[in-house]
Amino acid sequence: MAEQIFNDPRIALNRIYTKGGDTGETALAGGQRVPKDSVRIEAYGTVDELNAFVGMACVTCGEETARVSRLHELAVILRRVQHELFNLGSQLSTLPQDLHPQQARITPADIEQLEQEIDAMNAELPALRSFVLPGGSRLNAELHAARTICRRAERLTVALARVEETPGDAIRYLNRLSDALFVWSRWASHVQGVPEVLWEPNRSASGQKD
Repeated sequence: MAEQIFNDPRIALNRIYTKGGDTGETALAGGQRVPKDSVRIEAYGTVDELNAFVGMACVTCGEETARVSRLHELAVILRRVQHELFNLGSQLSTLPQDLHPQQARITPADIEQLEQEIDAMNAELPALRSFVLPGGSRLNAELHAARTICRRAERLTVALARVEETPGDAIRYLNRLSDALFVWSRWASHVQGVPEVLWEPNRSASGQKD
């Protein structure tokens, strides 16, 4: 697949607050003013939230690498994903008619890379015999938190696609990324030697025997 070259950012953040959003509106990349609670803003705002949680997991990977060297593999992937999520945010914050040919965006190559990483890491894991619960290690829990936020970002992007033109690659990427985060959470526990927390329905209060 041909390499995609995007334009470098051309920004100068000299002032952090502008007071332009005090009326409950914000500007898209093309300059259009829209309500801050519009579905487009919700979609790329949730992608931004997801990026923050992926960043936390990446930091945890770095902290654990001295003890578990293979986590460096995951840290590299997570850092790349952060850049891809920012590319996605750039894409979603721009109306289709304003999107420049070299503007950052999600491409089929990004989706294909996730699929390859899912398959490679999943091949190392034992078959699941029950649903898993977040936990067992901080990294596992952080990746699961990112997974649930990714699912919400996907739902919001689907909702956006119902009312406005939305790139299909954006939805496919988020769908694949949520699957990847699930596999990565299991893989992280596997290489850390931490048992997975399996769902046991009768561990509930109502299922406890006297």
